[in-house]
Amino acid sequence: MLIFSKAKLVFLSVPKTGSTAFHEALAPHAAIAVCDPPQLKHAPLYRYNRFYRPMVDRFIGADMDILAVVREPISWLGSWYRYRRRPDMLGRPNATHDLSFDDFIEAYCRVEKPPFARVGSQARFLAPTPNGLQVTHLFRYEDQAGLLAFLESRLGVRISPERLNASSGQLPVLSDKAASRLRIARPEDFDLWNQIQPGGIYRPELISG
Repeated sequence: MLIFSKAKLVFLSVPKTGSTAFHEALAPHAAIAVCDPPQLKHAPLYRYNRFYRPMVDRFIGADMDILAVVREPISWLGSWYRYRRRPDMLGRPNATHDLSFDDFIEAYCRVEKPPFARVGSQARFLAPTPNGLQVTHLFRYEDQAGLLAFLESRLGVRISPERLNASSGQLPVLSDKAASRLRIARPEDFDLWNQIQPGGIYRPELISG
């Protein structure tokens, strides 16, 4: 998570959306750069609201915009699947080496998920809080040019983010049956994705956890 006091902007780091690259490029320009542990670096909106917002409201201002990046749901889950297949994950309960992508998605759709399928939800990560806090700018992961233009204009700096912490390999193939089940099980993630328009514009009332 990055907080820019002069630009009045909070950049939430949604996991598996390229946030690490932008974090590295923008941290020197931020008033607050939360780097570690992952639970704080990748704090969802409700955690920002509870732990950071009171401090930001008092010392920076209550009129902060909140920015986040969202990835197409199947691509996002494919990145998690590949990330948990890396060599150093062998033997761990959340590894995916012995699973097909269909198996991973099937497990993710369950109410009680096994460890390897506990990766959260982008819609839940960005769900508005009961006190009315919501994301104000939402970009698609694939719209890197739009995101970059927005950040450079808003922050007044030129940035060149490098590709960091990316999952290796191509997106695994998902069967139509598994894709259909995912859409039924997690419609809010697809609704969120489909409502994002060029320039980071979307309908925040459609984000729900």
